[in-house]
Amino acid sequence: MNDSKPTVLVFAGSDPSGGAGISADILAVAAQGAHALPVITALTVQDNDRVYAVHPVAEQLIVQQAQTLADKISIHAIKIGIVANRVNALALANWISQYRSQHPDVHVILDPVLASGHGDLLSTDSVVDALAPLLEVATVITPNLSESAALCPGALTVAAQAAHLMQNDAHVLIKGGHGSDALVVNTWFHRDRSTSWQFPRLPGNFHGSGCTLASALAGQLALGHAMHHALDAAQNYCHQSLQHSYAIASGQRIPQRTCTS
Repeated sequence: MNDSKPTVLVFAGSDPSGGAGISADILAVAAQGAHALPVITALTVQDNDRVYAVHPVAEQLIVQQAQTLADKISIHAIKIGIVANRVNALALANWISQYRSQHPDVHVILDPVLASGHGDLLSTDSVVDALAPLLEVATVITPNLSESAALCPGALTVAAQAAHLMQNDAHVLIKGGHGSDALVVNTWFHRDRSTSWQFPRLPGNFHGSGCTLASALAGQLALGHAMHHALDAAQNYCHQSLQHSYAIASGQRIPQRTCTS
């Protein structure tokens, strides 16, 4: 009996509210039919609305966990959330570069989280500077509109920002969930092509929607699906999880990642 599952190596922070970070990643990856290998990069003090403190995990421990997993387990995709400082980002980028030299087909999905929904920073260093090494090794980058603008100073249009982020031939999905129009427009850019998806904007605010989408995409790619199929499936899954979201307190709602029918 062949009952194995593809795996996604996930680097992300721990969120004690269970709404974002590694908690969201594990559920979203599992919902695609893959298995998450979670490596915690930071301990955070937060609830479903605000982040009060971020404590990076030592880079040696992060890399040691990743290498131990890679020594035994086949990794089919890598997903990166917050890394909490530049030292961790550099260590991760170096490890990923070495891993991909032996496994060049493994996709690296970077969700470049700069701040919480309320603007609370998620790094002890300049967040943009901290992310720079990971932009060099990512094969898929999934910023929202504000993240895309911050990562590409001087680029005034979404297309110009995507061109900047595609410098290493990455796929770029710029998400419109933090806009204000009636429709959420997400646009995929790669080389000289672009494709957009539209979803009705849902009322309310959600905790961990970016984690949900990026991890679902990682799970789809781990299953071996082509990029367009993976993007389509991941976005539909994320939208459904938001449609079925639930409350644990006032403020941001939690996406329902385990039951979206």
